[in-house]
Amino acid sequence: MTIFIDILSALFLAGGAFFCLVGGIGLVRMPDFYTRMHGASVTETLGAGFMLIGLILQAGLTLVAVKLAMIGLLILFASPTATHALAKAALRSGLKPQLGKQPSDDEVTPSKP
Repeated sequence: MTIFIDILSALFLAGGAFFCLVGGIGLVRMPDFYTRMHGASVTETLGAGFMLIGLILQAGLTLVAVKLAMIGLLILFASPTATHALAKAALRSGLKPQLGKQPSDDEVTPSKP
């Protein structure tokens, strides 16, 4: 039974690491503040949640598992709320979202002199 829990825990930890890595890449590749913020918040919540589940499985039925579950609940409630507050503040301060397709480097035509 312990080997099954170890494998399941490793899968959750690897899944969490994958989502955190994808979120980090998304922060670099996304074009504007709003899409970066969305990518970071979704992957942060999912990645951290998977990692916490993996750690809870490793901890077993102990006080450590209860503390990890409390941290998970805090992240589950605080992350979307903070993301909403950031988006609302950015919109109120005048930061407009970029709409439409962004031109890539090879689509940009040189300007005429």
